[in-house]
Amino acid sequence: MKIKIHWGTGLAIGMVIFISFIMYFVITMLSSTDYDHDLVVEDYYKAELHYQEDIDAQRNLLALSRGVDVYKKDGRLMLNLPEEMELSKMKGSVTLYRPSNKKLDFDIPLQDLVEKTIEISSKKLIPGRWNVIVSWVYEGEEYLFKKEILY
Repeated sequence: MKIKIHWGTGLAIGMVIFISFIMYFVITMLSSTDYDHDLVVEDYYKAELHYQEDIDAQRNLLALSRGVDVYKKDGRLMLNLPEEMELSKMKGSVTLYRPSNKKLDFDIPLQDLVEKTIEISSKKLIPGRWNVIVSWVYEGEEYLFKKEILY
C-alpha cells in the first residue's frame, strides 16, 4: 500500500517543521545562561540625565596639555594619567567595562595608586571589546576619558 501526500499536506508539514526549528532556537537562546541579555547600563534614565555633565567633563580633559594614554605593552594594558595633575589630589576610578558580560567588569580606584602609570594584567582581560572609562575630580573640576579598545 502506497501513501500519497497531497501538496497541501506537504506544505503544512514543512511549515510545522520550520516553525518547530525556529521555536527550538528561540527557547534555547532565552533559557540558556550562556547568553546574558543584560542592559548596557543598569540605570539608563539616570545615566541619561548626567549626559551634559559627561560632555563638560570630557571638554575639561581636552583642555589639558596631555590626556590619558591607553596602549598595549608586553601583553598588558597600560594607562598613563595626565602628568600635570598631582595623583594625591585625584579622586575617581578607572573602569573597564565589558559590554558582552557584566561579570567581567572591574574598577580600579585612583586613590589606591602610587604612580600615574597603571598596568592591567592579561589575566583580568579576555580578548574582545572593552570600554575604558577614567573619571576623576581634581580641585573641584570633573574629568572624563572614554575609549573603546579591542584587546
